[in-house]
Amino acid sequence: MIKEDISREKSAELYEKARQYFPGGVNSPVRAFKSVFGTPLFIRKGDGCYLWDADGNQFIDFCCSWGPLILGHNHPSVRESVVQAIQNGMSFGAPTMLENQLAELILTHNKLVEKIRFVSSGTEAVMSAIRLARGYTGRDKILKFEGCYHGHADSLLVKAGSGLVTLGETSSAGIPAAFANETIVAPLNDREAVQEAFHTFSGQIAAVIIEGIPANNGLLIQDKDYIDFLREITSANGTLLIFDEVITGFRLGFEGAAAYYDIRPDILTYGKIIGGGMPVGMYGASAAIMSSISPEGPVYQAGTLSGNPVAMAAGLAQLSELLQPGFYDELNRKTAGFTGSIQSFLTERGYPCKLYVIGSIFWIAFSELEIKKAGDIDPASMERFRVLHRELLNRGVYFGPSGYEVGFISAAHTPAVLETAKQAIFDSFDVVFSS
Repeated sequence: MIKEDISREKSAELYEKARQYFPGGVNSPVRAFKSVFGTPLFIRKGDGCYLWDADGNQFIDFCCSWGPLILGHNHPSVRESVVQAIQNGMSFGAPTMLENQLAELILTHNKLVEKIRFVSSGTEAVMSAIRLARGYTGRDKILKFEGCYHGHADSLLVKAGSGLVTLGETSSAGIPAAFANETIVAPLNDREAVQEAFHTFSGQIAAVIIEGIPANNGLLIQDKDYIDFLREITSANGTLLIFDEVITGFRLGFEGAAAYYDIRPDILTYGKIIGGGMPVGMYGASAAIMSSISPEGPVYQAGTLSGNPVAMAAGLAQLSELLQPGFYDELNRKTAGFTGSIQSFLTERGYPCKLYVIGSIFWIAFSELEIKKAGDIDPASMERFRVLHRELLNRGVYFGPSGYEVGFISAAHTPAVLETAKQAIFDSFDVVFSS
């Protein structure tokens, strides 16, 4: 049964005001709700696994600020650490002991990196990693994969052209073609395309970059033998392998997707999960590669807010929680039970949907076909997500406003809450497939 729309009167008023201040009324495009029904929700508060909007509507949140809130909203230990840090000041543009403490905690429990550099976002981490790869190898070209998103840096905001493997074409105005021409785009899960790229651009490729698990254009889980192939071909050609773990780092496990695949990339990038949602990112590599970074080496990268003390304090609290015995086992078990129940419901009803799940990340595909690359996704299926999203909101469940985006389970999602969410999801699917 179609559920009556919730009130969005206050959110709508705020959106009309926001359109006077910001392009499209938002400060990040997906927030504009262009892919779903209605005006954007303006969020007033988050606590645990819940969000409340400006109209007072309460939602069970499966977006989790696009992933980093693995402990849920407003976690007490993170909040208290932030409040304590703020009492000493919010920014110094100078070293603090907190940077050392967080770095020691990370490096002690992540054998994949020997030295790190804190930055202010995942985009900045990836941008810096690309510059580092170019500076270290003395090469210019980067190979990325269609359907992988690595932030909005110019050289990575490209799409594939025609052909098996191609130089990138800009996917945004304002990016010179010369920038995009340094980026090679290949389809995922296609060895021949990668081999052709290395043949065509022999000796020119500084790095191959891939999301740890591609999760910005569906959840495109790659087979281990394909990831091993990427490791082998990059090593054989003197090219660095970059794992963009902005979503998967500290989410699949403390060492992220690299540990899941039992692989050692040359450079790894991480995002705001480090700081419990505070603006922070990080990239890391071996001591030898990181020695190329200024002031030790010739690759320049800087930031006044890098290692911001408030973000560092939040990170110490958040990552300490993740290191508690059994944390990931419990989170993943809870996710498997939740998504398994939904898949059983869909299968029993004969609804052509498949849930892709890894760790505490999940994605709903409106297809029963195997999806491993962006081209496998039917754009027409997003109309069904549009209906699903509206029905879920009306039943008090919040997913990110795009069918290409993944969902997340947090430690704050209790079994009782997940049971309530499942019923809302079942009812919403019935509406989706009733028409």
